[in-house]
Order: sequence, then C-alpha cells, then structure tokens
Amino acid sequence: MRPLEGMLVVSIDQAVAAPIAARHLADLGARVVKIERPDGGDFARRYDAAVDGLASHFVWLNRGKESVAVDLKAAEGREVLAKLLDRADVFLHNLGPGAVERLGFGPDVLRARHPDLVVCTMSGYGSTGPYRDKRAYDLLVQSEAGLVSVTGTPDHPAKAGIPVADIAAGMYALTNILGALMRRERFGGGAAFEVTMFDALVEWMGHPIHVADSTGEQPPRVGLSHPVIAPYDAYPTADGHEIVLGIQNDREWVRLARDVLADPSLADDPDYATNVARVRNRDKVDAMVGAAMAALTVDEAVAALDAAQIANARLNDLADVLVHPQLEARDRWRTVMTPVGPIRALRSAVEPTGEVPLADVPSLGQHTDAVLAELGYLPDAVARLRDAHVVA
Repeated sequence: MRPLEGMLVVSIDQAVAAPIAARHLADLGARVVKIERPDGGDFARRYDAAVDGLASHFVWLNRGKESVAVDLKAAEGREVLAKLLDRADVFLHNLGPGAVERLGFGPDVLRARHPDLVVCTMSGYGSTGPYRDKRAYDLLVQSEAGLVSVTGTPDHPAKAGIPVADIAAGMYALTNILGALMRRERFGGGAAFEVTMFDALVEWMGHPIHVADSTGEQPPRVGLSHPVIAPYDAYPTADGHEIVLGIQNDREWVRLARDVLADPSLADDPDYATNVARVRNRDKVDAMVGAAMAALTVDEAVAALDAAQIANARLNDLADVLVHPQLEARDRWRTVMTPVGPIRALRSAVEPTGEVPLADVPSLGQHTDAVLAELGYLPDAVARLRDAHVVA
C-alpha cells in the first residue's frame, strides 16, 4: 500500500508549480481530483503539441489525476467544489492572489469549515509585500531571485533550461503538505500555508547569496566552470565529444596530476597544489587538462578518469539521455496511456513502497460525470449543468 492511499487531494492547478506537487501526491497514492476550466482547462494543455499532439508539460505533470471541468464562477460550480472539499484531506491551488478568496474558498474560511483540512496556496510572490499582485512566470522569478545573474557566460547571462522556480516551489509544497499530514496524524488538526516561487528559488540561491552577503561581491558567471573550484569545466575530446570533470579537493588533484596528466610534479607545485592556487591560475590549469583530454576519445577519457577516481561525466544531449545505460539498467522506462494513446514515461524518481503504477494522463473533463455521480448528482442534474456550461 502506498503512503497516501485513501486520501483525497482537490487541486486547482495549472502550469507547473502546483501540478508537479499534485502529481507527486498522486504517485504516493493519493486520489487527486484536478479542477479545470470547461473552456480549455489547464493552459499548459496548449503549451505545445510535441507528444503526439499533446503538450509535453501537461503529459509530464498530470498523470494519475482525475480531470473535472467545472466553471467556478457559477454558483453551481462552486457548489461542486464545496462538496468535494467536504471530503478532502488536502486542497492545493495556484490561482492568482485573492482568487480563491473571491470564490469563497480562502484558507481562513476553509479552515473554519474543515479544521482537519490541509490548505496549500501557491503563488509567485505571496499574499503580502509590494510584489503581491505581480505576474510571476518562471523566467521572471529566475531573474528576480538572481539566478540569471550567476548563470551563463561572462558575456551572456542565461536562464536555467528547465523551470526551476516552478519546480522548487512545487517540491516545497509537496514536502510541507506531507509534513502537515504527518502532524495531523500525530497531533490532530489541519494547516494552512503558502508557498511562493520567489521564496523557494531564493532559498536555492543560498551559496551565491552567502558569498554576496559576506563579501559584498557578485559571484561571476563562469559557464560550466565553477567560481571557486578548479579545474571544473567541460573539455573537448579527440572524437568531438566533451568530458566534464571537477576536482573537489587537493587529494584528487594529486591523482589527476599523477595518473591522468602524467606529471606528478604538479601535485606539489605551489602554483597548483591547492585549490586557491589553482583558481588563481585557472587558465593554465584548464590548458593542461584540456590538452590531456584532447588527446583521448571520450571513452578513453572516462576510463582514465574513472581509474584515477576522478569525478567526471559526459556532456550529453537529450538524445544521449533517452538511451542512457543507467536508465536501462535500472528499468526506469514505462508506458503511460494518454488521450492519444500510449507514450513512454519515466517511473517515479523515488518509490518508497514499491513501484508506483503510472496512471493515465486525463483528457479535459474526463472524470466529470463520475465524480458528480459520486457527489450525489443524478443524471438529469448533470445534464442540466452541462447544458448551462457549468461543467464539461
């Protein structure tokens, strides 16, 4: 039995931050009912059409959920949500600031009505402060939180290639929902809290923030390199690939000098013997390491570095990852059903009680009728709601 079997999560989630938290709750066994707008649903459904006509974000983040299409602006639609929340253990949403309050489902109202309910509100910047009403997309939060200032090359800042602000907030929502549920089991009572993309990503910026706060200096953008460690970079190999390596301590430098660079004297050379010295002489260090890697194929470089116990990685593109031998060896691929048929998907990254079955990706409103029947709506009542465009 999975940890959250028997629990009901009602989620008004869209885009990435709340959907990733809700999907992980579903992976852990919770029943997740996703409330969507009848006129198109979660806008992430239309981000692209890369997965046989479906949006890649939506396929990634919404398997295992039940889609119920309800117009919450209509009084009868709000009644459906209220009936679901009467049965829920968790209410999760990432609507805009003040939206659930205007609908009559603010945290204070819900906690008074349902003392055992766990309410998680997600937003870009939170319900207070001068940025409360500011729109918050992933790139914008990466910029506000300073991530872009330390990512990229000296000449060109860059955002992270995945939506890290959304993912950070989603994972903090997940862990705190689980913590609130554990507290409820042990001591009784629900909880209400908010998770913001900005707060989550600023927390992830802990290393450069401490550097800036303590030194008054902006950490430089160094591409694949590292501002305070050397050597630490990607180096081209003889066959057109690149190998990434990083030396974390001076013992590793000794092994690299002796076993890979074939120059044991570098181990004691005062220009290179310590990390501080190597950072000071980074150009010379990179030139030496680069020359050694350029004389080897990528397979030979990996073998030499592995033999010397030097941390390394191939600089893979996604085509390499799709056929990665580690994924194959660990049996990580499965098949998921979608509205357009089966697709490949990765198993859950962590499976504490055995393999998590990968449930279907829902079409918009796929479960509306079944959920309404469960809530006591008779067929003629469901038909009336559909004719009035309250549900779809």
